[in-house]
Amino acid sequence: MVREYNVAILGATGAVGRRMIDQLAKSTIPVKSVKLLASSRSAGTVLKFRDQNLTVEETTPDSFNGIDLVLSSAGGAVSKKFLPEAVKRGAVCVDNTSAFRMEPDVPLVVPEVNPEALKKHHGIVANPNCSTIQMVMALEPIRRKFGLKQIIVSTYQAASGAGQAAIEELKKEAQDYLDGKGMQADAKILPTKGDKKHYPLAFNLLPQIDVLEDSGYSHEEWKMIHETKKIMLNDMNAKDIKVTATCVRVPVPIAHGESVYFTVEDETATTQDIMDAVADFPGVVLQDDIKHQVYPQPINAADKRETFVGRIRPDYENKGAFNMWVVADNLLKGAAWNTVENAEYLVKMNLI
Repeated sequence: MVREYNVAILGATGAVGRRMIDQLAKSTIPVKSVKLLASSRSAGTVLKFRDQNLTVEETTPDSFNGIDLVLSSAGGAVSKKFLPEAVKRGAVCVDNTSAFRMEPDVPLVVPEVNPEALKKHHGIVANPNCSTIQMVMALEPIRRKFGLKQIIVSTYQAASGAGQAAIEELKKEAQDYLDGKGMQADAKILPTKGDKKHYPLAFNLLPQIDVLEDSGYSHEEWKMIHETKKIMLNDMNAKDIKVTATCVRVPVPIAHGESVYFTVEDETATTQDIMDAVADFPGVVLQDDIKHQVYPQPINAADKRETFVGRIRPDYENKGAFNMWVVADNLLKGAAWNTVENAEYLVKMNLI
């Protein structure tokens, strides 16, 4: 008899939470029941799971009684408060916040890349940052076949990475600009809501995602560097692969783009070798036909689970070095789908 699971979605009314509901409905997980959880101000909202209308409940520790699996995307502070309570009550949690990512005993998992790490969980599995997920999806097949020495990434990150309110702010700014109005006064969210200054994103680029640290890097850049090392090398401070990042917010609603420069250990690798490795990797789609101007674009990647890779070409000045362009929906593969997919793997591997 197939075991069925009682599932709770924490942060159900947010942009990612709503997509988690949809992805869970489309998943292979045998679902017995679904409980939707959020803050007191969102309690009472009615959302649909498959053919059921479910009322969102206010989250309390006892919300997790009888729950087998928690999918969480309600913010780091909420995850830190409630997920340990869920674990105490016997649940396994997949968390899409930064709360536990760098904890040494919490697996940081992209299922196609490092599924074996799931076996080490102690009740909580962390979802990596959206920009990290799509980059390691594109690079892992290359690392496995040819080794990796260095990664230099520049991101082009969509407004939705800062939430639905950032999308709405972008739309309003764009309309104000087209109407000949000023945009500056209405900027309240970007580059990061908790910082001192805010700037418009419409018709602009913001080279800051998350807070700026004393090192000169933004926290988003720090996350990409150390999460990549933890996922690929199981050590956030590993030196075997050098990683550096520049993260930029761009006026695109959904789907991040990344320019990735990388150096392989096997200098005999050709561009075609790299393309073949990428094309064969599960969850990755190669879109690279320069004769017909075929390459990944955010507008085409939105609402897709896959990671799209193109513009693969060698650095003719440096042997063993290549460039590529990577695009994925940051709310799906970068968040909701990777969370549900981790849960699928936990079920398949009998780890719940």
